[in-house]
Amino acid sequence: MNDSKAPQEPSGKDLTSTIHLSALRSVPKPRPLEEIYSQLSTEEREIVSQLPKSSAMLIVIAGPNKGARFLINSEETAIGRDPRSEISLDDVTVSRVHAKIVRGQDGSFKVVDLGSLNGSYVNAHQVQESGLAIGDEIQIGKFRLTFFKGRAN
Repeated sequence: MNDSKAPQEPSGKDLTSTIHLSALRSVPKPRPLEEIYSQLSTEEREIVSQLPKSSAMLIVIAGPNKGARFLINSEETAIGRDPRSEISLDDVTVSRVHAKIVRGQDGSFKVVDLGSLNGSYVNAHQVQESGLAIGDEIQIGKFRLTFFKGRAN
């Protein structure tokens, strides 16, 4: 006789799962560059317009340190909670060694996650490695940074 109220035998499967709250955030639609630049202050627009082609800049648009600017002008730029990182983001949502920005031989830039606990995101998509374009939003922990690449001579 099969009693439906009898306890079920364990199946050996773990029914727990992790919910990533970042997946609940809506994915931003690509924005025109004019809209992205219009959100910058006059000073920020001037600074970004003077960046050499071999350099880039991240500007914090949300989270702690809103308005902070980080110049990227080396082959690799470390991002993490460690104060020795070139881009130090002091918050528990950021791993000590979280990610890095790498400049390619052709002048391109990419972000590489370094096994961080909370992951790295580009335009609200979790990435292990992703090329970057002007206006891309990088999320590291609570920080949301906009990427700008130099276009000046």
